[in-house]
Amino acid sequence: MAVEKVNSSSSLAEVIDRILDKGIVIDAWVRVSLVGIELLSIEARIVIASVETYLRYAEAVGLTSQAAVPSVA
Repeated sequence: MAVEKVNSSSSLAEVIDRILDKGIVIDAWVRVSLVGIELLSIEARIVIASVETYLRYAEAVGLTSQAAVPSVA
């Protein structure tokens, strides 16, 4: 697969369209402790994608039990 370099800039609409089409997952885990005592623990998984993209990939990893998958006619 060849890599092409494009000199034109992308518009905001093109960037948003690509993000919704491909999706982004941000997985964060933060733990704050003082002298071995855990004071705060935060776990977060943020998914930014279109509903169609999310359901397509959620089905592949077995997360569709939490989301309703539309029937294909």
